[in-house]
Amino acid sequence: MKRVYLPPDPSDGRRILVDRLWPRGLAKAEAAIDEWAKEIAPSHELRRAFHGHSERWEEFRVRYRDELKDRGDELDALLASAGSERLTLLFAARDEERNNAVALKAILEARLAARD
Repeated sequence: MKRVYLPPDPSDGRRILVDRLWPRGLAKAEAAIDEWAKEIAPSHELRRAFHGHSERWEEFRVRYRDELKDRGDELDALLASAGSERLTLLFAARDEERNNAVALKAILEARLAARD
């Protein structure tokens, strides 16, 4: 995981933006994004409900996991590509500990563990 505003690095591997909105003030060429996975980003409603309210982190994680229940194919495709190359989930949020990329990583790890 990495803030999208940080410079790209070859060690990032495939860079996937997991935000629904394009990051403010960032040129597409500057971002060096390989994929913009809007379909697995939190809904506008959920994003607005959580924005600026870090005390709602647990609620956000539960609601985001619920939103992704119908996105199994997209999550599986992401996991499949992670098996063959390094992936970096990119996010725009300032809070590096409580954001949708952190929640998505946990969801992906749980999905992977459930397969084993």
